[in-house]
Amino acid sequence: MTTHDLPIGRRIAQLRARRRMTQQMLADRLGKSKSWVDKVERGVRALDRFTVIQDLAAVLRVDPVALLGRDALPSQAARAAVHGVDGVRAALARYDTALTGPQVRAAPPAGELGRRVRHAWLTYQHADYPQLLRMLPELLGDAQHAHSAHADGGDGDGAAELLVQAYRIASSVLVKLGEGDLGWLAADRAMSVATGDPLLVAAAAVPLGQALRVLDRPRPALSVTIAAAHRISPRVWRDGPRRDPALRGTLLVQAALAAAGFGDERSARELIDQAAGIADETGEGHGRHWTSFGPTAVELARVAAAVELGVGTEAVILHERVVGADDWRRLPAEHRAAYLLDATRAYLQLGDPLAAGRALVDADRTAPAEVRLRPVARTLLTDLTRHGPVPADVARLAMVLGIG
Repeated sequence: MTTHDLPIGRRIAQLRARRRMTQQMLADRLGKSKSWVDKVERGVRALDRFTVIQDLAAVLRVDPVALLGRDALPSQAARAAVHGVDGVRAALARYDTALTGPQVRAAPPAGELGRRVRHAWLTYQHADYPQLLRMLPELLGDAQHAHSAHADGGDGDGAAELLVQAYRIASSVLVKLGEGDLGWLAADRAMSVATGDPLLVAAAAVPLGQALRVLDRPRPALSVTIAAAHRISPRVWRDGPRRDPALRGTLLVQAALAAAGFGDERSARELIDQAAGIADETGEGHGRHWTSFGPTAVELARVAAAVELGVGTEAVILHERVVGADDWRRLPAEHRAAYLLDATRAYLQLGDPLAAGRALVDADRTAPAEVRLRPVARTLLTDLTRHGPVPADVARLAMVLGIG
């Protein structure tokens, strides 16, 4: 076990010994008792304030990071994410299949491509964004190639759907990482491929709405998601077996969040209520189009909408109710961690930085990349540190991200 892997108390004991200091000497310099030092070193007493860690670091003549045990992984992951985004950007900028045609090489078998798309979705749901970014350039290229190969001969192998899904995954992760314009491009590509198939258009409209909201264009986001949901409404689309109520419910949720984004509280609540009615019929589950839609997801959306509307008290009440339900833990790690960032915002709106810190740390434990690679999480953490002394686990996260 390396020094960075040791509990903080044992790290303090090692550093104290290197300075040839007794527990009493350390206690005197800190203005604490020898018993306090002993309990800290044995892990009996928690260091719950960053100011105390700073005082310890000053006496031991080390950087606070040395006590908090930061390793190189987060910075490596951040560098990998930046490199991965560049790879996806390059993949989206390629037009070789359109210019040369699919005859240059054989398209990948549909079954193999389908398995790779499913694996990419699962990687996304586990919030392993660096790994996903490594996968996406080749996946996008192969999916484009397969779709081009079937362009003149029908789409019996579902190549269009697979390409739409690949673009959806790319758009979703790019939006999370703060690449809104690039995410919008990927979602727009998905819409172009989906044209003519209302269900595929609806699936592509989900990331398009997300990208538009991130780019601070909530009204167009509302328009596109409402229109897509209407096109697959049972009242409009009566024929054919390919109805997907979970997808329609997801679009209504996205529309509600868009409405909340420009302060239309009435529409936001009505749309979420409509989605809740669908969720009651479908139950929990992600459905064919990987939406994670269900009653729990709708309740999370209620919290997110309340946060967007600035109703922090309502958001916190709803949050504490939903995370106590059994179905909460069944959601994908990505979904839970992303939602906990909304909960962090709710607590900050309520003026409760301690609860906000707990929510943010819980998000980091659930899916580290969701916190350590997303600009919105860095903003929340910066806001937390500005409220004054923070608990040690929040301080450690701030140090890992180079904040404060």
